[in-house]
Amino acid sequence: MFDDRPAFGVRVRVLGGVTVAEITGELDILAAARISARLDSLARPVRPNLVLDLRMVTFLDCSGVSLLCRLRNRVLERGGRLRLVIVDPRFLRLLRMVRLEDAFEVVDDLALAVARSGEVSAGGGNGALA
Repeated sequence: MFDDRPAFGVRVRVLGGVTVAEITGELDILAAARISARLDSLARPVRPNLVLDLRMVTFLDCSGVSLLCRLRNRVLERGGRLRLVIVDPRFLRLLRMVRLEDAFEVVDDLALAVARSGEVSAGGGNGALA
């Protein structure tokens, strides 16, 4: 039997005044093309406070990284803050390999990411990325 469900998804909710977008599945060129408008809409408010939960992402390629950079730039343009929840060491290694580990505020726990919503970002937020 053929499974025609998409290999990715986005669920958005608000926790403690923070917008949390949980991405599931593969974050590749197909997913990036289909969810970029949805993520862009989350960056539209003035000073968006956004957490991208990537714990359920099973694959991340250069298109996914590009999507993350684009979202980061849009959030920063609006004076906001973006945190990434990443637990997969492969994704952390990928960010290091492309020299973006300092461009993003990365935590390994969703509750911690939401709790840090009022703190000043220690990393990420300097300059725009391609």
